[in-house]
Amino acid sequence: MSTASTRRPEGRYGRSSDERADRTLKIAGAVLGTGLLALMGYFGYHYVGENEISGELIAFSVSDDAVKVHLEVRKDAGASGYCTVRSQAENGAEVGRADFRFSGSDTRIDKVVTLRTTSRGTSAELLGCHAD
Repeated sequence: MSTASTRRPEGRYGRSSDERADRTLKIAGAVLGTGLLALMGYFGYHYVGENEISGELIAFSVSDDAVKVHLEVRKDAGASGYCTVRSQAENGAEVGRADFRFSGSDTRIDKVVTLRTTSRGTSAELLGCHAD
């Protein structure tokens, strides 16, 4: 075999500048992907790891002008904050919303709170808990 038959024709299979552009795009994609992963990790840590207070709605009971809500709140010792609870009527209109404060050295608090409503509520929803 001669060397002429194994060589590729010039210009048919791309230029070396295309290879450089591909390599540059791959590097840029890797850098951007790594940055995106780092940003997601940062926000995830601050959303989950930095939250000093969290709550769970255990049960609720309704009457014509109030909703009694059983909350279980977990927090760091000495942290203080509040949990927001709302109630909606059967048609979906909001009939009550209130913030309930929690403080002290306890790390777990079980408490039944009363949410006053403008009319009969059919649901109770814990919207979230936030540290002060």
